[in-house]
Amino acid sequence: MRKNTLHFFFSFMLIFVSITITAQTIKGKVTDSSGESIPFADIIEKGTTNGTTTDENGEFSLTVKKLPTSIVASSLGFSSNEKSITSTNTTINFILKEDSDVLDEVVISGLATTTKRSNLANTVASISAAELTQVTAQSGFDSALSGKFTGAEIKANSGAPGGGISMRLRGVTSVFGDQQPLFVVDGVYVDNSSISSGNNVVSAAAGGGNSSTNQDDASNRIADIDPEDIENVEILKGASAAALYGSRAAGGVVIITTKRGKTGKPRVTFSQTVGLRSPTKLLGVRNWDATKVFNNFYTPNSDPAQDALNRAAAQAQVDLFNQAQASGQLRNYESELYDHNRIATTSRFTTSGGSEKTDYFFGATYKDELGLVQNTGYKKAAIRLNIGQKFTDNFDIYVTTNYINSTSDRGFFNNSNTNSTVGYALAFTYPWENLSPVDGVYPGGGAGSNVLETVNVITNREDVNRFIGSLSANLKIIDTEKNRLKLVFQGGFDQYTLRTTNIFPRSLSYFRDPDTLKGAVISGSTVNTNYNLSAFLVHNLSLENGLNFTTQAGTFFQDFDRNTVITTGLGFNTSLTSLSLAENLSSEQTIRLQKDTGFFVQEEINFDDKIIGTLGLRGDKSTNNGISNEMYYYPKGNLAINLHKFDFINSETITKIKPRIAYGEAGRFPNFNDQFTLATAEFIGENSGFAPGAFKGNPSVQPERQKELEYGVDLGFLNGKINLEATFYNKTISDLLIQERVEPSSGFTREVKNGGELENKGIELGLNANIIEKEDFSWNTNLKWWKNKSTITQLDVPAFTEGGFASSLGTFYIQEGFSATQIVGTYDADSLTADQIAAIDPEGDGFAVYGNAEPDFQMSWSNQISYKNFDLSFLWHWKKGGDGINLTTLLYDLAGTTWDYDDTGLDPTGTLTNGPYRRSQFGAGNPAPFIEDAGYIRLREVGLYYTFDEGVFKGFKKVKIGFSGRNLINIFDYNSYDPEASNFGNNVLANNVEVTPYPASKFINFHLNVNF
Repeated sequence: MRKNTLHFFFSFMLIFVSITITAQTIKGKVTDSSGESIPFADIIEKGTTNGTTTDENGEFSLTVKKLPTSIVASSLGFSSNEKSITSTNTTINFILKEDSDVLDEVVISGLATTTKRSNLANTVASISAAELTQVTAQSGFDSALSGKFTGAEIKANSGAPGGGISMRLRGVTSVFGDQQPLFVVDGVYVDNSSISSGNNVVSAAAGGGNSSTNQDDASNRIADIDPEDIENVEILKGASAAALYGSRAAGGVVIITTKRGKTGKPRVTFSQTVGLRSPTKLLGVRNWDATKVFNNFYTPNSDPAQDALNRAAAQAQVDLFNQAQASGQLRNYESELYDHNRIATTSRFTTSGGSEKTDYFFGATYKDELGLVQNTGYKKAAIRLNIGQKFTDNFDIYVTTNYINSTSDRGFFNNSNTNSTVGYALAFTYPWENLSPVDGVYPGGGAGSNVLETVNVITNREDVNRFIGSLSANLKIIDTEKNRLKLVFQGGFDQYTLRTTNIFPRSLSYFRDPDTLKGAVISGSTVNTNYNLSAFLVHNLSLENGLNFTTQAGTFFQDFDRNTVITTGLGFNTSLTSLSLAENLSSEQTIRLQKDTGFFVQEEINFDDKIIGTLGLRGDKSTNNGISNEMYYYPKGNLAINLHKFDFINSETITKIKPRIAYGEAGRFPNFNDQFTLATAEFIGENSGFAPGAFKGNPSVQPERQKELEYGVDLGFLNGKINLEATFYNKTISDLLIQERVEPSSGFTREVKNGGELENKGIELGLNANIIEKEDFSWNTNLKWWKNKSTITQLDVPAFTEGGFASSLGTFYIQEGFSATQIVGTYDADSLTADQIAAIDPEGDGFAVYGNAEPDFQMSWSNQISYKNFDLSFLWHWKKGGDGINLTTLLYDLAGTTWDYDDTGLDPTGTLTNGPYRRSQFGAGNPAPFIEDAGYIRLREVGLYYTFDEGVFKGFKKVKIGFSGRNLINIFDYNSYDPEASNFGNNVLANNVEVTPYPASKFINFHLNVNF
């Protein structure tokens, strides 16, 4: 017995010693490229199942049987890193780099589900936080999108700080409807309205050829979103992807996901950006002399007495010019107003972290941008707190909150029929005028208004207080390996108060006459409240044969309430500007109420990631429809096949082949008042009352319906180093909302009806290549190219003009068989032969086609280059073609002040210089000289950064400094400030008409980023 015991003991000791001798313990740490530890990363001994995970500090300890061996460290969202281990004498440090392919892999596929990008059957553009803001500072989320995805045309409405864009995805999708995409932030349907401030009472901009009151350069509310808060953006461009959003998705959907905390130690960051804003382009002034001055002001008259008066008036201007020239007092007012370098600053603080149960993200941003023009600028403070809590393995909640406070001083620009806006008056201001105040009083100025006075005296301000919050909850009802069922609840809330303050005091030179308005104060208040609720059941079933089924079904409710009250006070006897002191008070209230409800069901079938098919149906009903209880249905279906995952595809060169096809339908609700005949206030006898307005509503109006077929192929080469995407689409919009002109004898001038069809066809190409991928040097390049063509395929009413001021100035012409964005105008029939008229006006309708607002194509080229501690990124954007209506040049021509007035090259006969030639064509009713190519090549973004090694600065984990620029290089022939400007704000049908806008800017920024 004792002998056996001793034998067992010695045998055990021998085994223990053997294990002790051969087993080795490896210790190490896993961090990301910024030095932050990565908790719960996987550590695996290559070729075995032996492994462990890192702790909350990113540290690990792993025992292996023998050395040498290889260890692989990996974590979700990062590229794996492998190291050969030959000794345990040192701590092994793994640095994992963020994998853009992994981060970009999962995209929205349903209202409560996601799918791998590699399995997607339609194109969904994704923009990461790095692409959005880490190249250069952005004035707002809107400007950060330009040139970064295919299928889009994005225009900044003006250069005024504080935002304002128009965006169309895959072409024009309506004539009278809102074409902007739907914006969804963390599940909240956010409002993106552009609300007029009421300045029309002073500018009378709507009193000319276009009655739109949205000509006062109001900002879009999407400008409130802080781009620094955003983790990623997904753009659903067409109906095949956006069908899950039903009647709100005809313009596409932009889905924004904000940042959340990561598990591990708290992270604290601070960044400071200081930028310089300067004008992109200045137009210059005419090179005057005494003869030019005389000819500009002298108009011959057959009546000798009147002719003598005309000569005397012209000579008086010559005398003023000579005096100013002799004393060196000729002034360049454009330079005085616009040629400045203004400082813009952005301060940003964040802290985030989390454990296995809780994560949090807190971010605060303060932005202060001074505008080019005195007394204009933009200030914004934004605070975000996102918290996620996992109560049990089966139940979790995620809450986001965001508060924004902003102030935007917009100045007074764009169109005016009273010559009162800055740009309009500047066109008629001459260098020999002295507009400076004397004893605090500004002279009137020959333009009828004094531009220096307007800039320094008037107020045009927007103040916004906004709260956006969301809650999402997931309850796992069944959670087995093959069968999973969960309940998803989502709620969103968006409320803002917009206050507009516009003060035009009595002291203004053009209000001093008692026969004028004698001052104006316009006070606007908008309270907008949106909330949305939805609940979904999501079921996943996995079978052993490789089939996976994802089923979701749910219902939703959405409520939208906007109330705008604008109070206008006219006539002030003192310099005080209180509304209570006005001689005349009037108010206007606009209420927009809408309630939507419906359902969504979808089935996704996935066979081993090889064949993926989806079928879905959305049903909507809305109070905006003529029949509010009628349900409108929007189906979707798509199919993708990953051919490279089948055994019969075996190529080391072509490593990805995915043909795909998708079909979907989406809609656009009628406008709020389309079903109603609105009343207008009137005096009936001596009593106040109301009468029907000129716009006749349609009680049976229904949504516009969009149908899209999209197909394409995704190719990958050399194990993913090169990826190519090619997409083709055909999109038709039926039941177009049309405002038909009716006989005035009916008591109305227009009536709403569904009557027409619009088609868009397009191509989108994308090429991504990892040209160099080494430890110390990498280079990634991305090339995008896209083109769209629209056609009115059916029109149930006679062709009509829309979007411009008059056919003699160029306007859109909605005509069956032609492009929806064709620009037409009248022509001088007296100067043309019958054959020439037949050639330019084959329809015989009195209009010639002078251009098209649709670009020939667009292309962008982005690059990210890293060498050791340096990072260089840049983005070029080329828009080829696409015409604009340049009425700024026309106004300067009419005043004789145009910068190229005395140049030559436009008149085919060589007789007239440019200014007189354009004036002669305008007088003959020919708008051709003012319809110009609005294409451009821009260096949208460029950034160069250096990251210091950890330990260089004690107490800091990471310090990064850099330089960046936005729109530093702008190449275009457009004969005004910027080819992107729009007089009509976010009315994207007419986003190519320009009238003396706020000038565009370019930026140089200096950056400091610190991680504690």
